[in-house]
Amino acid sequence: MKIHDDHMYHGAALIQIAEDENFTAINSIRVGGQIVRAAYKVNDRIAVYLKHATKPVGRFKEFIFTFTSDHIRTIRALAASNDKTFIALVCVSAREVCLITADQLNVLITERQKAFGGREDQYTILVTAPANKGLRVYVNAPGRKKVMLGKELIISRSAFPAELFV
Repeated sequence: MKIHDDHMYHGAALIQIAEDENFTAINSIRVGGQIVRAAYKVNDRIAVYLKHATKPVGRFKEFIFTFTSDHIRTIRALAASNDKTFIALVCVSAREVCLITADQLNVLITERQKAFGGREDQYTILVTAPANKGLRVYVNAPGRKKVMLGKELIISRSAFPAELFV
């Protein structure tokens, strides 16, 4: 079987989960009868949806994570059928995993929808990894580059994987 980039980058995050003292099991997850390639069930009650960005781009050095309508539907299905659901944003060149909850993702998307005046086909979540600071997660205002919408989330670099098991 050919090894894809997501196998390597998601594998880096999965190894960190498996090395945590609270870890007991990991399995694939099915939604609508099909395996979700980017999602895993940890300890029979925690869903983790993984995305990766290899390097930051632009003046603000942002890692760009695109969520299509299908991704969002899948994450909402995971949240409906698991005790906890997280999104692990693997920032490859920063060698960090930014962990947010499905609820935090939903807040970012809802802010964007309100500002846009409706739903969009896809949403871009941006992450920055400033030196010696927490990871920053946010969305841009519709139709305006370099303008953050609302307040950014500040995620501790040590949140992953520990927060999965809290």
